[in-house]
Amino acid sequence: YTEAWDADKKTIHVMPDTPDILLARANAANVSKKLYVQAWEEAKKKGYDMRADAIPIQSAKASRDIASDYKYKETHEKEKGHYIGCPSAKEDPKLAWAARAMALQNDRLYRKAYHDSKAQIHIPADALAVVAAKEGQTLVSDTEYRQYLHQWTCLPDQNDVIHARQAYDLQSDNVYKADLEWLRGIGWLTEGSVEVVKAKKAQELLSDRLYRTRPEELKFTSITDSPDVVLAKTNAMQLSDV
Repeated sequence: YTEAWDADKKTIHVMPDTPDILLARANAANVSKKLYVQAWEEAKKKGYDMRADAIPIQSAKASRDIASDYKYKETHEKEKGHYIGCPSAKEDPKLAWAARAMALQNDRLYRKAYHDSKAQIHIPADALAVVAAKEGQTLVSDTEYRQYLHQWTCLPDQNDVIHARQAYDLQSDNVYKADLEWLRGIGWLTEGSVEVVKAKKAQELLSDRLYRTRPEELKFTSITDSPDVVLAKTNAMQLSDV
């Protein structure tokens, strides 16, 4: 009696197009990981299809161009200054012009021709100027004017010798210009020059002590007839025990 019922209970007859079945199939498709990544797996099999104007492609091209330009100019930057573009320095117009300008500015080369030619003077021995100079030299000659009676020697520690040496040192041009040579090249500005005044003004503008004055350092007094002072005096008089 119950055998047919038990066998019928195990057999389920559900229509395939009922709303519940359709909803369950749709939910199963939504939560299925295989169906979720199926399109991605098929796209991977076909390869990549990326447009030429895509941002990653443009970024990669720009990075490649920057790296290529850096590598292209790397050898040039390393060799810059090691070559001048001419077989030799004398054939370079700019270097030749610089050397010529330096030679013109060089005082030694500028006066070399003068020093070489100043000793080559050809004057006749019987010229009027030469004869007059010889006569004048004879008149003012110290050798013929003075006749030394005798020769003597002085000790190096005598007062006269020490005094003479000090006088010679004072009159010596080298000693006189020693301070000037020592001070040559040392910068110095007068007290009222434009640079000194400008530096002082800049120091005053940048001085934090002058720019930021503390409130307790300001000199001020209270106004005697202000409302706060009058009220304080009134309250003091009212509260006074006297």
